[in-house]
Amino acid sequence: MMFITFEGIDSSGKSTQCKLLEKYLTEKGHEVLLLREPGGTRISEKIRDILLDHSSNGIVPLAEFLLYSAARAQLVQEVIKPALAEGKIVICDRFADSSTAYQGQARGLGIDKVESINTIATGDLKPDLTFFIDIPVTESLIRLKVAGKLQDRMESQSGEFFEAVREGYLHLATKLEQAGISRLKIINGVDDISNIERRIRSIVEANLV
Repeated sequence: MMFITFEGIDSSGKSTQCKLLEKYLTEKGHEVLLLREPGGTRISEKIRDILLDHSSNGIVPLAEFLLYSAARAQLVQEVIKPALAEGKIVICDRFADSSTAYQGQARGLGIDKVESINTIATGDLKPDLTFFIDIPVTESLIRLKVAGKLQDRMESQSGEFFEAVREGYLHLATKLEQAGISRLKIINGVDDISNIERRIRSIVEANLV
């Protein structure tokens, strides 16, 4: 079993890499489950609709965070922990580190406070590997514009907001490194997609038991 998460600001390419890794590991004979956050269960998907809909503009940061935490708790208990217990590889497009960066740093709730609630919501479940696909905010905004799709509530936040989110991820990476925890890998998201995929594959293969 292995629990792998992908993190990054919007349009970083993390969702693409999630799917590529799922395909690769499945072809290698592993039983793989790909999930997204918020979502992945009937209840969590309903919470996702609330969080990403523009009609939810005005939601206070604490309420936003607690809704993410509720969706996460449901996903962990209903899907992730049972899948890991069955020996599956679980890949999740976002997990608790997203709340650390988005609500803890960018929304100003405080990283320590958010991480303490993350521990409760996840039942202290930690990923074995986390890939932070790092791109500059200017690149994210360009990609969102080029994609031309209707942006959800979180995607439509300001550039300054995403700068704070990116800072939150980098702060977390430094904090984990200083604590001797090596699960978070920073990947250059402006590199070629195939190069990123090869880099991720090599790290996963080196950590598979």
